Amino acid sequence: MPPDLSPLWISLKTAGLATLATFLTGIAAAYWMLGYRGRWKSVIEGIFVAPLILPPTVVGFLLLLLLGKNGWLGQIMAQFNFSVVFTWYAAVITATVVAFPLMYKTALGAFEQVDSNLLQVAETLGASRARVFWRILLPLSIPGILAGTTLAFARALGEFGATLMLAGNIPGQTQTLPMAIYFAVEAGAMQEAWLWVIVIMAISLSGIIAVNLWQTQYAQKTCGNGLGVVEAYEPVSNRPDQAEPARVLPIVKPFGLPSAQGLFVDIEKQLENFTLSTAFTAQQETLGLLGGSGSGKSMTLRCIAGVETPSRGRIMLNGQILFDSQQRINLPSHRRKVSLVFQNYALFPHMTVAENIGFGLRHLPKAFRSQRVQQQLAIVQLQGLGDRYPHQLSGGQQQRVALARALATEPEVLLLDEPFSALDTYLRAQLEQQLIETLSSYSGVTLFVTHNLEEAYRVCEKLMVMSGGQAIAFDAKHRIFEQPGTVRVAQLTACKNFSRAKAIGSDQIEAIDWGVKLQVMEAIPSGFSDIGIRAHQIQIAPDSHHSPNSFPCWLAGTSETPHRMTLFLKLNAASQDAHDYHLQAEVFKDKWQSLKAYPMPWFVQLDPLRLMLLRD
Repeated sequence: MPPDLSPLWISLKTAGLATLATFLTGIAAAYWMLGYRGRWKSVIEGIFVAPLILPPTVVGFLLLLLLGKNGWLGQIMAQFNFSVVFTWYAAVITATVVAFPLMYKTALGAFEQVDSNLLQVAETLGASRARVFWRILLPLSIPGILAGTTLAFARALGEFGATLMLAGNIPGQTQTLPMAIYFAVEAGAMQEAWLWVIVIMAISLSGIIAVNLWQTQYAQKTCGNGLGVVEAYEPVSNRPDQAEPARVLPIVKPFGLPSAQGLFVDIEKQLENFTLSTAFTAQQETLGLLGGSGSGKSMTLRCIAGVETPSRGRIMLNGQILFDSQQRINLPSHRRKVSLVFQNYALFPHMTVAENIGFGLRHLPKAFRSQRVQQQLAIVQLQGLGDRYPHQLSGGQQQRVALARALATEPEVLLLDEPFSALDTYLRAQLEQQLIETLSSYSGVTLFVTHNLEEAYRVCEKLMVMSGGQAIAFDAKHRIFEQPGTVRVAQLTACKNFSRAKAIGSDQIEAIDWGVKLQVMEAIPSGFSDIGIRAHQIQIAPDSHHSPNSFPCWLAGTSETPHRMTLFLKLNAASQDAHDYHLQAEVFKDKWQSLKAYPMPWFVQLDPLRLMLLRD
């Protein structure tokens, strides 16, 4: 007599419907909790995962209290002559409840592993939150979600205790495979028990194995297998030509009322370690944001892009209000016409180069979209690479794709957050010229965040120096370097020599720490406290030329770089040890080779035109 197969069909039916229910509810709950920051987060999380840690019989008991004839849901259903207790519906409900935590936790983990920069950059490319979910978050989470679905199905297929409490063991109606196994063993029918054990193990294990194999293939497609050859350097055919000099535009007053054109920013944001408080205006130019780590440079860009919200203030772009705390205006990122390039480029790994560049062009007809993509590929000299995936590109090529993608949407503001930080020196030099050339034809505002002083000077027309969340200097780049104004700005622009100072005449000061008196050319400002000079502006000679501010010096030590030598010098007396010095001077190595042959003392000249009078 053939075995009764009803437990198999009942189990597949209930587990299938339960998996569908947990798939929808688990993903929805995970997406909600991903962005939820309320005070009840821990409580809600505990409720969601409770069926995973409670004994199944307890879960079944609670469901019976809720759905039984005396439960409040049971009483409501009774009014419609409907009951779920001891029906196959009850088996679906119990399987859904016990499988939900696995689907929820796995989906949440998959969502959290997706780089948040990918979601943020998608929004700046004009994608709504719904489109970001369907095109970026969900596809990149598929491996985790599929694993969660498989685990939820296996859990639903194996549910026993809660189902027995709520649905009972009715052969042909609610008897699932676990119940059939239990009661077969109880009745001594071991062959039947073994049959169902083998069936349930085969179904569960085959599902898990299939998912693992698919995940391996998916990872190779989107991330590469690590065995492919990726160029360490740019191929000759892709190397950018020498760029034309960047355009020098009229200087705009940094602070004041917003103008009809350009970018106006006046914001505050309370952060963990400091308060970001910055205000500036920028027009059709490249503005460099320079400062140390944690000074607020990147946060300023994120607030402008709309991926972070300031505590108060106002942001305007070409007459349109992007953010205004008083008027309660906070335009979403996808409506700001602002493109953001992160330092890790944030290319969508599951999309080709062409799809990445065209992501923000959905509003264009397909033919125009393809044409625009090809134009951007030509601009960044990546013709023929549109069908490659990001992992098949070198770091320099990825950087150029990110720039092309950002410019494809024709943004009114381009935000570059340390775009060269992940590249080696050789590629940085190449791509810096490429960027200058590309920006020379860009008609919008560019904000360029960097730690690299020389990079900022070459790429940008104006600089804003930030420290502790404050904009402490804003001017044309040459004035920032020649007249920094304060000690902090001078330090952030790589000045290494400072001394406390006081005026002793209309054109003379005393450098207290250096122990010398110096003639100065500029008018001595009120409130000045220090004097500084840059290391490369100190002149050294083997003998005195009786020039102003010329002093004998002795060498305390040296520090070598590939092209220069840093000399640590003490004025007016011999050095006692390597730490006993006043000034750091930088000279090229050919100068050092001729200089070191001369006996001490040498002579330094501190050019009055190069001395910087500084305030605290």
